[in-house]
Amino acid sequence: MADRDIITAGELCFERLLDAPVETVWRYLVDSELRARWFMGGALDPRPGGTIEFVFDHDNLSDDPVPMPDRFAANRGKSWRETVLRIEPPHLLSMTFQNGAGGAATFTLEPEGADRTRLVLRHTGLNGPDDARDFGGGWLAHLAVLQARLAGRPVPDFWALHAAAEEKAGAAVAAA
Repeated sequence: MADRDIITAGELCFERLLDAPVETVWRYLVDSELRARWFMGGALDPRPGGTIEFVFDHDNLSDDPVPMPDRFAANRGKSWRETVLRIEPPHLLSMTFQNGAGGAATFTLEPEGADRTRLVLRHTGLNGPDDARDFGGGWLAHLAVLQARLAGRPVPDFWALHAAAEEKAGAAVAAA
């Protein structure tokens, strides 16, 4: 099955087939250094009620030197903590976003043969079209980076991916 994206004003669902076994993909979710290569690094207290820290260091997501867009530059180096809602290694990780005001994101991992993983990311509890565009664009871009990293492909320009992803998410919300 190909990648699948569902973007509505209240919920996002992204399905990706990744070129790595479940255990490897799991490490990219929970290991701070690996998570920083595709999303945001930070410490994880791996238990329900524990915290997951996010450090906004998107300068490291591109392999080529590209400038961060001005509208994101104020976030450079900021960190915050979210709450782990559920964790079932190596198959499920669920956490709050914006301390619950931005809903919750749940990653589910299932093996597809010996060397591939079906990742499903469901982000629920969105507060309308702006959240769907913002979170949707972010997740689309970050998942593209994750796919590239796991497949050993370069990521020349994260911000170009992000701009295209925001446009895609905005169009999907407008069409719904």
